[in-house]
Amino acid sequence: MKYLFLFISTFAFAQQTQFVDFKSVLGKIAINPTEKMVSGDVIYDFEVLKPIDTIKIDAQNMTFSNIKVNGNSISFLNTTKQLQLIFPFKKGNNKLTFEYSAKPKQTMYFVGSEENNNLEIWTQGQGKYTSHWFPSFDDVNEKVVFNLNIVFNKDYQVISNGLLQFKSELYGLCVWNYRMQKPMSSYLLMLAIGKYDKISQKSKSGIPLELYIEPKEVSKFEHTYRNSKQIFDFLETAIGVKYPWEIYKQVPVRDFLYAGMENTSATLFTTRYVVDSVGFEDRSYTNVNAHELAHQWFGNLVTAESGKHHWLQEGFATYYALLAEKEIYGEDYFYAKLYESAQQLKFASRTDTIPVLNAKASSLTFYQKGAWALFVLQENIGQKAFKKAVKMYLKKHSFQNVNTQDFLAEIRKVSHYDLDAFSKVWLENSSFNTLEANNLLNKNKAIRVQFEVDKWKNKPLIEKKAFLKKILQSDVYYTVKEAVILQLKNETFEAKKELLELALATNNWQIRQAVASSLNQIPADFREQYETLLNDKSYQTQEIALYNLWNNFPENSFDYLDLSKDWIGFNDYNLRTLWLSLALSTPNYATNKESLIAELIHYSSINYEATTRQNALEKLIAFNLVNDMVLKNLVNATTHHMWQFSKFGRDNIRILLKKPILRISFERLLPDLNEKEQFQLNRLLKE
Repeated sequence: MKYLFLFISTFAFAQQTQFVDFKSVLGKIAINPTEKMVSGDVIYDFEVLKPIDTIKIDAQNMTFSNIKVNGNSISFLNTTKQLQLIFPFKKGNNKLTFEYSAKPKQTMYFVGSEENNNLEIWTQGQGKYTSHWFPSFDDVNEKVVFNLNIVFNKDYQVISNGLLQFKSELYGLCVWNYRMQKPMSSYLLMLAIGKYDKISQKSKSGIPLELYIEPKEVSKFEHTYRNSKQIFDFLETAIGVKYPWEIYKQVPVRDFLYAGMENTSATLFTTRYVVDSVGFEDRSYTNVNAHELAHQWFGNLVTAESGKHHWLQEGFATYYALLAEKEIYGEDYFYAKLYESAQQLKFASRTDTIPVLNAKASSLTFYQKGAWALFVLQENIGQKAFKKAVKMYLKKHSFQNVNTQDFLAEIRKVSHYDLDAFSKVWLENSSFNTLEANNLLNKNKAIRVQFEVDKWKNKPLIEKKAFLKKILQSDVYYTVKEAVILQLKNETFEAKKELLELALATNNWQIRQAVASSLNQIPADFREQYETLLNDKSYQTQEIALYNLWNNFPENSFDYLDLSKDWIGFNDYNLRTLWLSLALSTPNYATNKESLIAELIHYSSINYEATTRQNALEKLIAFNLVNDMVLKNLVNATTHHMWQFSKFGRDNIRILLKKPILRISFERLLPDLNEKEQFQLNRLLKE
């Protein structure tokens, strides 16, 4: 019965847009980081298109007061899910005003604290609903011009959608006044608050670009934001439609839920991509950077009317991001990425039966198969016709909602290509058309060699060794050589030694990393060659090599630990946490074990991001360095807003509870935990 009710209420809300058009909103809000609360005054301008007696605004667990329409108090109902305005509304323009407050359970996140001088506050509307922190519309078809005045401590940067009109200070507080010019869906409303430095640039077309970074990370600015302006300029040209907003901002935030999020005119992205020159090799922001920017057109300028058409956002953003990378890294990179996604889709199609045009499709389908559909389409109708159709599609439906037929209608105007057949194969069918994909991939010389390598996959090494050796000694693109290393995985070391030596001799860090990953057991006569991996400019390679060498050659462990004692790694301390765990587990190495244990435990505490904490906790548990503080930090992980980290906490507690002595320890700790921690641990103890 509840599903019927859900359908009826969702249907009813969707119909509201036929009766009411919300034009613009001004939210004057203040945020209390101590109470984790947001409150303020809201002014909505709306037009009644047809008479209606109830108007609904989504509002999760909020309190309201002083609700007026055109200056007059009216009846209302607060369902804890919606604010329902009850009044015999007639056709015409109206002004709604009210006050509200909320303590968001999701969508607005408070990371760190003012006391520790590391406070960040940020929002994530897609998939979480902005209506948890601002009364708005969960229906993406209701587009509004959003304007916010935000009151907060003047020592912080406050970032929101649109242009900053002015700032005014008063008694240590500041009001940031942000204005949008065009309408957007509510899920694209954003806030980011923190202590940031700002570097300003300007695109070729004159759009201001604001790039933010924490002061302590300023040395990483160039590597983090490398190619940003180039990507912006390229996408404007490639898409053929001017960037649709007045400004573009990018802000890295701690403990972000995803890689990035394309809020209108302001992308948020995870600090995982804040990197130095070495980290850039393993964790470049380039693809995410281009993907989120492409969404400013595909998703923000035109928004899919429902989940069924989600590929119009993710498929297009994936497609244009890869074109941007092609501009930066070249054709071999471009085709290698296409080949990689084709392999993933081919494998997934064996069990994934949900096609692109389905709201329940997987991310792989929406993103990668959606992009493949566009590559195939462009290949068949020609680049010029494709670009013309995209331009017409964007201009015709600007600031509106769209479906797949809206896009295909524009393709029909520029081509006689059989779109019905195309749609059946690429959008309505769950299988992956390997034949058509391979025909496209065959345009690239490196991929043709890749196909040759693939043909030898199940052949004995003795038959293919000469061929593989030739590949490793050639100048073919590195991904083909990586595929060679992958084929050697189950061969005996003696049989593949010569090929591994050739792979190391390429001095390509990606190929060398493939060698590092392929050998958990390192023969003594290969030790010196494997040791050279410790000097590679890749934190990931260094992590793999350090652990494998320490594990295989305990007699040399002191040397490896001395060499790596000052390593830190990425901003999640991957190398430092590994070194600490190895140093503590090496007999007679550490003379100050207590301080090393304390440091490793400190990395597992709430003072660090979830990725750092998980790195530390994994090592503490793996190396049996578990005490009460470790257990407390593990329980705290179960309360974290990042589901991956909270799941990690729960899964590991379940394993540890199987040991009677640790179950007793967890039970003893219960009274010292906060309410949320007690709730989570009690649930696990009762399983």
